[in-house]
Parts: sequence; C-alpha cells; structure tokens
Amino acid sequence: MSSEIRSYRCVFDLERRLYRIDRLRLNPAGVPLRGIVYFLALLGAVLVAATLPLLGLLVRILPWYLRDIGAPGACAAMLTLIKIEGRPFHLAALALLRYGIGPRELSGLRPRVNADRRWRLEELLVLADGSDPHLRRMRYSGPGAVLISAAHVRSSWRPGLVRSFMGRPDMRLAPLTAKQRPAKGQVIALTRGARMEVRP
Repeated sequence: MSSEIRSYRCVFDLERRLYRIDRLRLNPAGVPLRGIVYFLALLGAVLVAATLPLLGLLVRILPWYLRDIGAPGACAAMLTLIKIEGRPFHLAALALLRYGIGPRELSGLRPRVNADRRWRLEELLVLADGSDPHLRRMRYSGPGAVLISAAHVRSSWRPGLVRSFMGRPDMRLAPLTAKQRPAKGQVIALTRGARMEVRP
C-alpha cells in the first residue's frame, strides 16, 4: 500500500497541542493551542457583548457557567475541527473576507473603480469621403471647405436673420443623375455660420 505526498508541508506541518499543565494531565490526545486561542477570543467577545445595551440583556440571561465556559468551549472545539481546503478556520475565514471586500476586476493590475467601468465616446463627427456613387443626406456648418466630386446642382441664398432663426440652410445641394461624374471635384468654402444642406 502506497500513499502519494504532494507536499512535504503535509508531513512536517504538525499541529501544536498541549498535553498537561504542570501536574494536571489534559485530554490524552492533547488540546490544540489553536483551540485555546479560539476559546480566549470567543470569551473576550462574550464579555464585550455583555456590556452592550441591547445585546448585553440577551447575553446576561444565560447562566455564568454556560455563558463564560460552555458556549465558548463548544464553539472553540467546533472551530478547531473545521478545515476548509486543508486550511484552519481562521486562515480560511481571513481569505474569504479578503475575497469579499477585494476588487472583482483589475485594470493594469490595479483595482478598477466604478467610475471607469463605462467608456463614453466624445462627440464623433462622421463625414462621407465622396467615394459613394451618390450624395448622402447631411448638414454642415462653416467655417470650412467641402469637396464635392459628384454631379450636383447648387442653390444658394443670401444669409439673413429670418433664415437663421428658422433653421433654413444658406446653400442646398442636390444630385444630377443624368450627368456623369466630373473628372475633378469642386471645393466649396463656407464662412463662419454658413450652413449647407445636401439632399440626395
């Protein structure tokens, strides 16, 4: 019969136990020192809870031997027996607590904050490059220059206060389907505030 040992830590990681106190012999199997630490920690928690306003009333109802010895001793014995994935209770509880309060996502090996979970685009302007066989519907406000390489007819009006108030364009382009595409494009310069509308 053979057994596989994956790590020498399982062989040499012996649990420290207390077998006697002076001439008083304890349990023949010994009392784990971890259990004694659990008992003292639980006893301190019970003494602190007894001083609290509301919780102290419930704690003080129990008899002293059950409150100070029985309940902490039984809980300490139970916590000593608990092992999660081979780890004692305090190490497993600390790992679970660290996992619970830790970040769920990392960005550049650093915790991500809630603010950078959404990425919002800035204002994006998309203009046709003129490679389409037809004109696209669009509006453009100057200043700037527009290169038109398709056959078109242009209608322009003198800019005025009434047209700008009503949102009417100062120039309108419409395609000419009967004519072929010109060999050279035409550049139209728009002054500041001038508006051009393309209607396919």
